[in-house]
Amino acid sequence: MSNVLLGELIAGGMFVVTIFVIMIGYPVAFTLAGTGLIFAWIGSMTGVLDFHLFTGLASRYFGIMINEILVAVPLFVFMGVMLERSKIAEALLTTMGQLFGAMRGGLGISVILVGGLLAASTGIVGATVVTMGLLSLPAMMRAGYDPKLASGIICASGTLGQIIPPSTVLIFMGDMLQGANQQAQLAMGNFAFAPVSVGQLFAGAMIPGITLVFLYVAWVLVKAIFHPSSCPAIQMTAAERAGLLRNVFVALVPPLILIFTVLGSILSGIATATESASVGAVGAMLMAAMRGRLSFKIVNEVMLATVKISSMVFVILLGASVFSLTFRGLGGEQVVHDMLSAMPGGQVGAVIAVMLLTFVLGFFLDTFEIIFIIVPITAAPLIMLGVDPIWLGVALGVNLQTSFLTPPFGFALFYLRGVASRVLDTMAIYRGVVPFIGLQVVGIVLIWLIPGMATWLPERLFAPGPPAAVVITPRAEGGFGDLFGGGQQQQPGGESQDGQDGFGDLFGSPGGGQAAPQPESAPAGQPEGQPAGEPEGEDDFQDLFKSQ
Repeated sequence: MSNVLLGELIAGGMFVVTIFVIMIGYPVAFTLAGTGLIFAWIGSMTGVLDFHLFTGLASRYFGIMINEILVAVPLFVFMGVMLERSKIAEALLTTMGQLFGAMRGGLGISVILVGGLLAASTGIVGATVVTMGLLSLPAMMRAGYDPKLASGIICASGTLGQIIPPSTVLIFMGDMLQGANQQAQLAMGNFAFAPVSVGQLFAGAMIPGITLVFLYVAWVLVKAIFHPSSCPAIQMTAAERAGLLRNVFVALVPPLILIFTVLGSILSGIATATESASVGAVGAMLMAAMRGRLSFKIVNEVMLATVKISSMVFVILLGASVFSLTFRGLGGEQVVHDMLSAMPGGQVGAVIAVMLLTFVLGFFLDTFEIIFIIVPITAAPLIMLGVDPIWLGVALGVNLQTSFLTPPFGFALFYLRGVASRVLDTMAIYRGVVPFIGLQVVGIVLIWLIPGMATWLPERLFAPGPPAAVVITPRAEGGFGDLFGGGQQQQPGGESQDGQDGFGDLFGSPGGGQAAPQPESAPAGQPEGQPAGEPEGEDDFQDLFKSQ
C-alpha cells in the first residue's frame, strides 16, 4: 500500500473518530486537538506524516491571536451581553407586543420582529432565547397561545442571530473563507483574485436573514387564518393604548440607531467589522447609561460573560487548528477534493453533499463545532469547483442555523427548556420547532434557486473597479443557468447590455453581474475566446455558483 493511500485512509479514520468522540460527550476543543495529535503520531509512525509539520503551530496560534478580524468577536459579544443586561430586550418585547397584540397572531409576530432586531444588535442566541422565554412565553400562555406554536416562535426567532449580522459565526466563517479562497485561487493559478471579507459576508446574509423573518411571520399569519385558536389576540387597557406610541418610540429608536450605526458603517465601507464592533460596544454602554443600568457591577458581569463566551469559542478554534493541520498533512484535503469532484452531478452534487452533511451534523453538534470541522475541509475544494465563496458562506450560515433547532441536541431547545420547565414539556418544544426547521430548509432552497439573494448586495456594495474589457461568457443555449438570467454580454461597471441592473441582477448567477478583467490573448493551449480556468462545454447549471 502506498504512503499516499495509507495517509488518506488515516485521515478518513481521524474524521470518523473525531465525530464519534464528540457525540459521546467529550469536550469539543480537546477532542479536536487530542484526536489530531493521536492520528499525527500514527501518521508519523507509519511514515506518512512528518511530525516537523507541527513546528508551524505556534506561529499559527500567534496569527489567530493577532488577527484583527477576530478581535470583533469579543467586542460584539460584549455589545450583546450589555444590551441584554440593560433590559433593552424587555422593553422591546413589551412595547412590540402591545403594538401588534390586538390582532390574531400579533403577539407571535411581535416576538419574531423583536428576535430579528435583537439578532441585528446582539447576535447571541442563548441570551436572546432565554430573554424571550422569560418575558414573552408567560404572556403568550396567558393569551391562550398553543404551547407548541409559542415554543417554536421563541426558539426560531432567537436563532436569527446566527445569520443576521453582526453574527460571530459569520465573522469566523468570513475569516476561514478568506483563507480557503486564497488557497483555492492560488491552486488554480489565479494570482489576481478578489479577496473575501467579513463585510461582504455580512452584506450577503442581510437578504436571506430578512427573508427568514418574513417566512416566520407568514407561518404565524397562516396559523392565525386557518387555526385562530392557536394564536388569539390579546386585550389591552385604555391606559396601555394611550401611551403606546411614546413607548414604541422610546423602546425602538435607540436599538435602531445602534443597528444602523454598526451595520451601516460596515456596509458603507466607512469602518471594518472590528472598528464597528468597538462602536457597538461603546453604543451599548451609552444605551445602558441612558436607561440608568450602567454600573460597575453590571460592567463587571458583562466583562466576565464576554470572557467566558469568547474563551469557549477560541479554545475550540485552537483545537480545530491542530485537527485541520493533521488532516491536511495526511492528505485528507486531497481526498475531500477528489470525493467532491467525483460526486454525481459534479459541482451541484458536491454542494448538495456538503449541505446534507452539515444539516445532519446539526442534529448532534454545535454551530461552532461544525464550522471549525467542515469549512476548513470542504471550502477550498468547493471554491475550486467554481462555487462562489460568498454564496457558500451564506448558504452554510442558514444551514447551520438549523443546528440550534434540530432535536435532540438543539441548543435553543435546551435554553427554552431551562427557563420554561414548569410550562412546557420537552416533546411540546420538539414538536413546536418542526415547522420552523422546514421554513429554514425553504430558505436554503430559495438561496439555491435565487443565488442573487446572497450575492447581489455584496456586488453592489463591494463592487470592484471597472473591468478592462467587455467579456462575453460562453453559454450553451437552453441550459439551466438561463433560468435566472446570466450569460448576457457584460459592459464595464457590471451593467448588462440590455440595461438591466440593480434588482434585475438579483436572479443572476453569483458574480454574473460583473465582468472580470481578462487578458488580451488566451493562455497557451486555451481555445480562442474561452475564459481561462473554465473547461469547454461546462454544464450551465454550475454557473449558479460561479466564483467571482
